[in-house]
Amino acid sequence: MPGWMISAHADIIETGIFVWRWKMLELFTNLILLALTWGIWLWFATRQPEPVIDLAIAGAGSLAVIPLVFFGRRLLDRQPDVHQAERVTTALHYLLAILLGSAILAATRLGLNSHAWLIPVSPVIGLILMIIAGSLLVLVIFNLMLKGLGMPFAISLTRVMVTEWSYAWTRNPMILSALAFLVGLGLWLRSAIFLVWLLVVLGPVIFVFLKVYEERELEIRFGKNYQNYRAQTPMLLPRRPTNKPR
Repeated sequence: MPGWMISAHADIIETGIFVWRWKMLELFTNLILLALTWGIWLWFATRQPEPVIDLAIAGAGSLAVIPLVFFGRRLLDRQPDVHQAERVTTALHYLLAILLGSAILAATRLGLNSHAWLIPVSPVIGLILMIIAGSLLVLVIFNLMLKGLGMPFAISLTRVMVTEWSYAWTRNPMILSALAFLVGLGLWLRSAIFLVWLLVVLGPVIFVFLKVYEERELEIRFGKNYQNYRAQTPMLLPRRPTNKPR
């Protein structure tokens, strides 16, 4: 075998080993961060702070997302390439998961323990809405896995842009299902304070994240295809698809 062929084979093997090691490091890092996130959620879920502390965490934990979103957007605009977008998005998703997960737990506990602002509605309505929204959320996740070759949030970023099934009706079916589930949770708790927090604090924070960061990140990763899809598909409220995005 000629020397140049041996050298080329060695380069290919070395590159393959490097890629494999990088993927293993990426997987290991994701597992550690995922375990850390779940650990923080579990620890916080077992605490019993005063209602005023829960109120502060529900508010501050949600609002703390906004400066992180703008900082992440600044990093994207400074170096708008796919690898930078993947790195920044992974880090931001875990930070958001910790903050918003803690805020949701605090708001839920506040809704359970606060009996002053009860809504005169049957909890069954909330339970039915949670079942429907939860089922839709599971279907959306499968949609993302099968068509986008990825998982929700930073667990595994999608490698293919998803524009079919639920994503043909709205660009954010997962967020829509999750928000509907939380509305159902608030109705099941019969908690006005939970629903006010959801509509006045968490909802606008999610909107800022989608508009300021996620749209830009997807534009960097998927380019013109995402721009066309964004122009044809509503951001949140579903609409019957007319023209399939290319």
